[in-house]
Amino acid sequence: MNGAAERAREDHPAASSPEPSGLSFEDIQADPELSSFIAAADRVMEGMGYTEHGFRHANLTARIAYNVLHRAGYDDHTANLACIAGYLHDVGNMLTREAHGQTGGLLVYHALRGRMPASDLATIVAAIANHEEEEGYSVSEVAAAVILADKSDVHRSRVRKTGRPEFDIHDRVNFAAEQSFLRVDQVAKTITLELTIDPQISQVMEYFEIFLGRMQLCRKAADALGCRFKLVINGAELA
Repeated sequence: MNGAAERAREDHPAASSPEPSGLSFEDIQADPELSSFIAAADRVMEGMGYTEHGFRHANLTARIAYNVLHRAGYDDHTANLACIAGYLHDVGNMLTREAHGQTGGLLVYHALRGRMPASDLATIVAAIANHEEEEGYSVSEVAAAVILADKSDVHRSRVRKTGRPEFDIHDRVNFAAEQSFLRVDQVAKTITLELTIDPQISQVMEYFEIFLGRMQLCRKAADALGCRFKLVINGAELA
């Protein structure tokens, strides 16, 4: 190595440092700073009257995102990135609901910078920043999996309010959802959201009234994975 190259390395010691090997999902779950982000985000959502956005939703989204890619035939590393992104996708809510995807991406970037390969971190923060229908895009397989996982979590356990007269349309639709399951068929190349809804609590039309944009985003996410998105409610295929 010539003298100029040696001096450049001395001036920029990071250039000679090995890249971090990465973090497991268990490492992310055990991180106290990231845990505080999730807890704080859920408190803000509760204060604003939203459904549950805490550890239940974070862990479920993580698991579904991993399963989507795993069952669609992607490698374990890519599926693990989706798992991490799914777990952290809503931390931006600790500040405010508006643009929480982009805010969350920046928070996660600063929390994990230098602790995992830069390319992996870039994939994760892009997926977090692109999971909402207002400004989201399936910019990668990881982003597509997080979108599908997040939007499939429709269930009565997310409703915080105890009295039905207090329910708004979001509460009614979630409370009416007795079961939800995201089914990936690698052979048929389909990703199907299967819902069981109590029509005495909320009509199917109300579901479409608030979730049409989300389902359109899911369709594009499935397309990005080379699959067709299907919606089945009470046994009837609607999309």
